[in-house]
Amino acid sequence: QVQVAESGGGLAQVGGSLRLSCAASGGRIRNYSMGWYRQAPGKEREFVAVITWSGSDTYYADSVKGRFTISRDNAKNTVYLQMNGLKPDDTAIYYCNTDRFDIPWSQGTQVTVSS
Repeated sequence: QVQVAESGGGLAQVGGSLRLSCAASGGRIRNYSMGWYRQAPGKEREFVAVITWSGSDTYYADSVKGRFTISRDNAKNTVYLQMNGLKPDDTAIYYCNTDRFDIPWSQGTQVTVSS
């Protein structure tokens, strides 16, 4: 069964940047559209960004459009999220999964943006 492990989170200043990685194991993700999702304290998990299997198309939540960039390297079985212009509202645990949530949710990676 495919599993994922997110990494790259941490503490950032307002306006700063972080790059998250999502490494898959136990199977290949090259045939799946992959997405990033996040859950802030006391809130529901929400969509952040998605990338099609080939990487040719990407879609973003309005709240991150123009600041975040999703990408993938199918040879490395890895998906990335470049986050620039970070805001306090970006503070959350970030998760990756397919666009249909085919993979069991992992523990995610914590992103904290402080002012």
